[in-house]
Amino acid sequence: MATLCLTKQSFILRNYGHSGYGVHPSERKKGYATQMLKMTLEYARKIRLSKVMLACYKDNEASSKIIQKYNGIFEKEILHSNRKIVQVYWITL
Repeated sequence: MATLCLTKQSFILRNYGHSGYGVHPSERKKGYATQMLKMTLEYARKIRLSKVMLACYKDNEASSKIIQKYNGIFEKEILHSNRKIVQVYWITL
């Protein structure tokens, strides 16, 4: 149904951010991604991260809205190796 990842690995952080999550298409628009990001941020606070980087494809409006809901601050857009534009956000904890 859903997957969730929180990482501090430098390659992944540089290219994708601290957190990644995915929700099966049949389960979207049910609040799962919002809840997963909430839990990820709670855990990040617990392990004493001061901020987290999140990234999503520019055309992924749902993810962008969730990140902004948790006070994600837009930093920049980058061109991914797959030629899609990625938006990078930071959330201060």
